[in-house]
Amino acid sequence: MANQYFQFKQFTVQQDACAMKVTTDACLFGAWVANRINGLDLKGKHFLDIGTGTGLLSLMVAQQTDASIDAVEIETAAANQAQENFEQSPWNNKLFLHNSSIQTFIPQHKYDFIFTNPPFFFNDLKSKNHARNIALHDYFLNLDDLLQSIENQINKNSYFAVLLPENRVEEFIFIATQYSFYLNEIMQVKQTENHKYFRSMLLFSNQINDSVLTNQITIKIDNQYTKEFIELLKAYYLYL
Repeated sequence: MANQYFQFKQFTVQQDACAMKVTTDACLFGAWVANRINGLDLKGKHFLDIGTGTGLLSLMVAQQTDASIDAVEIETAAANQAQENFEQSPWNNKLFLHNSSIQTFIPQHKYDFIFTNPPFFFNDLKSKNHARNIALHDYFLNLDDLLQSIENQINKNSYFAVLLPENRVEEFIFIATQYSFYLNEIMQVKQTENHKYFRSMLLFSNQINDSVLTNQITIKIDNQYTKEFIELLKAYYLYL
């Protein structure tokens, strides 16, 4: 049974009301997104988190940037818990929760950076837990709907990042090209040196890009976190 909360150095994520709990790959993605944002020349300061769940990604990005972040979550129990997590954090003045589907969400402005850990299972066996199905399966938000929403809400000369299972990366990149999004970087993730890559973190822009940066990261070697993982997560994890 998952813990009812996850304690980070500067904030706590309560998760008992959320179907999708804090995971290592989501934490890695949040740290990677914050790192990439700080390496970009972003003119604006408005970010969007699609499908925030517990609010984890927004909290991680808020810790490392001074942006205003809108977090959208369709499932009411998760949205309420994310709101509580935001209010208990040091950055409650710049985190704004919206209990809505991304398809019906009407923002007050467009966004300079969008990040999302979307529901990505397709034609997989579903559970009896409706909230968990919303969080994990793409029948409420498929990849085409996601990209359409990003296209509608992103500024010119801006970026978005997405976490996907390895088996859906090629499909997503193909669909993204139909919306004139260009892959800038792909970071493949595997759990140990003996495992295959199981997730990829992708960075796109709506600017033509001639080259794609390809990297890999392993979470653990010999049951110890790798140097690359520690470098990304040391600002967040209690014991790094």
